[in-house]
Amino acid sequence: MLDSSHSAATTIARWRTASESGDAEAALACLSPDIVLASPLTDQFRLEGTDQLRDFLTAAFTAVEDIRFHTETGQGDTYALVYRARVASQPFEEAQVLRLDDQARIREITLFGRPMPALTALMITLGPKLARQQGRQGLAALLRVSATPIHAMVTSGDRRIVPRTRPAARRT
Repeated sequence: MLDSSHSAATTIARWRTASESGDAEAALACLSPDIVLASPLTDQFRLEGTDQLRDFLTAAFTAVEDIRFHTETGQGDTYALVYRARVASQPFEEAQVLRLDDQARIREITLFGRPMPALTALMITLGPKLARQQGRQGLAALLRVSATPIHAMVTSGDRRIVPRTRPAARRT
């Protein structure tokens, strides 16, 4: 049960405001010390604790631009938020499932993103930024080089091949 001295609605509103303004420190103030974040890109990438989230949020708020929330639903200790934004030149939409602790702080974040070209653009941008923040320049370069062909294939397919798979209009 949530502590009555803290409000889930207040935490969610503060999280939204911090995200839309790209304020990593304000976003961190909404988090439980034992926060866990699940990546939208891979099960191999989980962040735990506010120290890891600080680096992630700082990089994410520079990679994901113009965040504007359009949907919020939830009650008790579980909420879902959805926003539109941009990653480089790609339109991006992300859903966040937020679970709160008994102090109405966010203890778990699970992310889901679309469309695929924006996710691969995020791989090219966010992964190298995180590696550079850790002082791992070689890994940053490797991440960028390994993700670039995937991004090129996905983006090309999205523009040239996927539109051809749309069902034809029925003639009556």
